[in-house]
Amino acid sequence: MKKIIIVDYGLGNLRSVRRGIEKSGGVSVISTDMQEISSAEGIVLPGVGAFRDGMQQLGELQKVLVDLSHSVPVLGICLGMQMLMEWSEEHGLHRGLGLVPGTVRKFPRKTGYKIPHMGWNSLSLFIPENPLFEGISSGEYMYFVHSYYADTDPSHTLAETGYICPFPSVIWNRDHVFGVQFHPEKSGPAGLRLLANFIGMI
Repeated sequence: MKKIIIVDYGLGNLRSVRRGIEKSGGVSVISTDMQEISSAEGIVLPGVGAFRDGMQQLGELQKVLVDLSHSVPVLGICLGMQMLMEWSEEHGLHRGLGLVPGTVRKFPRKTGYKIPHMGWNSLSLFIPENPLFEGISSGEYMYFVHSYYADTDPSHTLAETGYICPFPSVIWNRDHVFGVQFHPEKSGPAGLRLLANFIGMI
């Protein structure tokens, strides 16, 4: 069985993510240990909260994750996805892991729309043949809770969702580092299928 590590840096619904991985046919360990994380065959970086806090809480694990990303599949979820980016404008300008180019920006105010973007919304797949989307179609609904979104170029966008403005809801580094803005562990069968697809890449 492949060794999937869920990185515990003090923010996020870790046990919910672990249950989602188990329902998707995987086995995972929640860990803060740098040595254990370094031996992972797959990494899940979850997170709920502010970007700056997340990066500070990661601390020395930042370098470990960047080094691992060259050889190990990585999945960032919600805040974890945003931390894959180069920069975030949340509460000032802060540097991310830099694994996917671009900047995390706040949704602009728009009449009739609430911030945060909360609830079910659909995906428009840019590259439906990507292995992450096996068995998942454009129009599939996932569960979102966020006030900021990843602003990256189309070459690093696997799927897009519309809310106030179109935004990348699935990003990648064009290799095996992926980020999803929604919570797959809360997104029913489609979300569990996406987790299973990620597990299958490990």
